[in-house]
Amino acid sequence: MRDLGGIGVTPSFNFFSESINVTTLCDQVDPSARLFFMLVYGLLFLVGLLLNGFTLKVYFCRAQQQASSSVTIYLKNLAAADFLISLCLPVRISHFASSSITMLRVYCNFGASAFYLNMYASILFMGYIAANRYLKIVHPLGTHILQTVRAAYIISTLTWVFLLAMMTTYATMSLITQESLQSIPNTVSCEVLHSEQLRLLYKVIHTCSAAIFILVLVSLVFFYHSTSRRLSRAQQRQPASSGSKKLAKSRRNMLVLVSVFCVCFVPYHLIRLPYAFLRGRCLWGQAFFYLKELSIMVSVLNVCLDPLIYFIFCKAFRAQLSLRRVFSTVHDTTHGANTERKSCDGRMSTIIFNRKTSLTTMTKPIGVL
Repeated sequence: MRDLGGIGVTPSFNFFSESINVTTLCDQVDPSARLFFMLVYGLLFLVGLLLNGFTLKVYFCRAQQQASSSVTIYLKNLAAADFLISLCLPVRISHFASSSITMLRVYCNFGASAFYLNMYASILFMGYIAANRYLKIVHPLGTHILQTVRAAYIISTLTWVFLLAMMTTYATMSLITQESLQSIPNTVSCEVLHSEQLRLLYKVIHTCSAAIFILVLVSLVFFYHSTSRRLSRAQQRQPASSGSKKLAKSRRNMLVLVSVFCVCFVPYHLIRLPYAFLRGRCLWGQAFFYLKELSIMVSVLNVCLDPLIYFIFCKAFRAQLSLRRVFSTVHDTTHGANTERKSCDGRMSTIIFNRKTSLTTMTKPIGVL
């Protein structure tokens, strides 16, 4: 132990100080880069809040909410996760805008945890939607137990409980064991606050998160490949059959889901692992730091692309986007003209005719079907 002016400095303290200096030097953010991140996140916040707020309104405040199905439940949870990601973005923007220790602590203890919780909630619910559609292809005439509404509620609840438990554990340990800083670090990295115990927990959580991502990615690829093979066999037997057309539509929908997933989440997970190991080398560490931040930005793009999934997977959602139907709802409800159509899972549900159909029905004699 060295003595500096009568003050004992242990090797562990020196090691921690050196790690802070390395992190500060390697994770410095140029002011122009900070401005760029704030502008892009601000735009994503506005667009994501608008799109997902409208989606939640459609799912929870419209007349079709009673026509529920398992895939509708997963879509609702996906929309909720995306909406919460959008709400986390102002904290991330403030983190880039401010260099205060207080803002750093708020972001690292709560903002970042909530952000990543909802990111992995989106990843899991996208996997559930793909699995549900795959089971629909495998069992087109029946309902698998995992396709039931009760199973969807149980799976969704367990998913949120598991993710919230991980977030709560991390935030609690961070508050209890985080290191105290005497000066404001010129960095946006949370690792300057990590204690040795928190670093270990962080690695465990990171490993679990990577395993979740890989599992969902492999599942999506398998579902798409199986759907493609089934379509090829059906087209060989009866090229123009209705079954072949339905399989072609299912494969197209699965391709959209896989594409959105890969575009948004693959870059982040490809960058995150090298960044964790090369951050000690400043030349590589700073380059990977900027790549990581850009990949996180691409991940947030998910909140703007997921409404495309709602549109193609749920006919009830597409129906709500029709302005003609919106403006004719009051008139048609008064006249009581109803018809049947399919909901998200293929079951029949009752909706209201548009204004033109309603007026035509009113001109028919009573008792004519």
